[in-house]
Amino acid sequence: MQTIAVVNQKGGVGKTVTSVNLAIGLARQGKKVLGVDLDPQGSLTVSLGFTEQDKLPVTISTLLEKVIEDEVMTPYEGILHHEEGIDLIPSNIELSGLEVTLVNTMSRENVLKEYLKTIDSQYDYCILDCSPSLGMITINALACADNLIIPVQAQYLSIKGMEQLFKTIGKVRRQINPNLSIGGILITMADMRTNYTKDIISLLRDTYGSKIKIFDSIIPQSVRAAEMSAEGKSIYLHDPNGKVAIAYENVVSEVIANEK
Repeated sequence: MQTIAVVNQKGGVGKTVTSVNLAIGLARQGKKVLGVDLDPQGSLTVSLGFTEQDKLPVTISTLLEKVIEDEVMTPYEGILHHEEGIDLIPSNIELSGLEVTLVNTMSRENVLKEYLKTIDSQYDYCILDCSPSLGMITINALACADNLIIPVQAQYLSIKGMEQLFKTIGKVRRQINPNLSIGGILITMADMRTNYTKDIISLLRDTYGSKIKIFDSIIPQSVRAAEMSAEGKSIYLHDPNGKVAIAYENVVSEVIANEK
């Protein structure tokens, strides 16, 4: 199973939209895909149509607590199925409490990794939708990920904020997960009509392009992408011929090509 963490400690950069459309895009290519919501706000859960996440009997925090307590889990426990062909481990506010529990847990960085081992053989890809923080849950995601996709809004402050993320990635590589690689920086919500956006993209490529892959595909700014989260479906169903759907299809192609 290839595990991809969609990560950026800055909020509002398109992590969840990217996670939804990457996961469902891979499923459309015949891959078996699991999405894992690692945000206490349950953004991925809600975006896939499970809007009453606080009423769900089993979430990612339930499963991680079972790992911590060494309790037995049943196969596929808590896993939900989405109509577009992916599975989901949902999240809700309980995950905030688990962040505190993890501080005093043995091998605290590897709890998520231990859980994913139990279902590793069932999927081709696991997409981790991380919260906008660099807390212990996100460190768990970095500890078990094969690679990262970093969505970045085409704004100066978004690029500036990546410096802290790269420091954290470097630390995780040195101390926990030497195999962690950056699959690419994905530019999101770009208004290509403005010179400002073009300048920011040039700055990004000049600053990081020689060291880190920057996806050729750029996700354009679109009201359609915002609408799809409220409908619980992917952009491929919501606006199949739109520019955002085409851009995410290209991202999926690049991800598959990178794995070969």
